Amino acid sequence: MALEHALLVSLDERAGSGYELARRFDRSIGFFHSASHQQIYRVLHRMKDRGWVTGETVAQEGRPDKKVYRVAGAGHAELDRWVATPSEPDHLRSELAVKVRAARPGTLTELLAEITRHRDAHAARLDVYRLIEKRDFPESPPRRGPDLHQYLVLRGGIRVEEGFRDWCQDMLDALTPASEQDVP
Repeated sequence: MALEHALLVSLDERAGSGYELARRFDRSIGFFHSASHQQIYRVLHRMKDRGWVTGETVAQEGRPDKKVYRVAGAGHAELDRWVATPSEPDHLRSELAVKVRAARPGTLTELLAEITRHRDAHAARLDVYRLIEKRDFPESPPRRGPDLHQYLVLRGGIRVEEGFRDWCQDMLDALTPASEQDVP
C-alpha cells in the first residue's frame, strides 16, 4: 500500500492540516501503516501536485496560518481505482519467527526474553485497540457506512494482536524448560 492511499483515506474521513493529519495518522491508520511526519508532508505535496488533494490556507489568531487539505475529485477517483485493484493477501513477515528458527540452545535465555517482549508489546497494543473499541463503539457495532468500515478494521487489528499474543505465549510455553515453568 502506498502512503498516498493511506493519507487519502484519512483525509477522506476528515480534512485537516499536515500537522493534524500526522497526529491523527499516529492514532489510527498509523497502527497499520507507519510513516514519519516528514514523509507525510512530502507525500501531501506530491498529492497536491497530482491534483489528488487541495490545500486551503486558513488564518489562525495568534499562530501562523495553516493549510487544510481535502480530497479533490481526482483523489476520489484514485481511491476508487485503488480499492478496485486486486491486492496480494498479506504475508506474515516476522523477524521474531526467523529468530526462533535460528535459535540455538546457548541463546534460549535471550530468545525467551525477546518472545516475552513481543508478547507484552502485542498485549499492550491489544489493550489500546480494546480501549478504542470501548470508546468509539460502546454499544453495538455500526450497521453501515464509514463507522462500520472503521469498526471492521479495528476488529481485524484486535484479532491480529490476539493471535500474535497467543502465538508468543504458545512459544514461551513450549520453549521454557519444565524446571522454570510454574507447575502446580
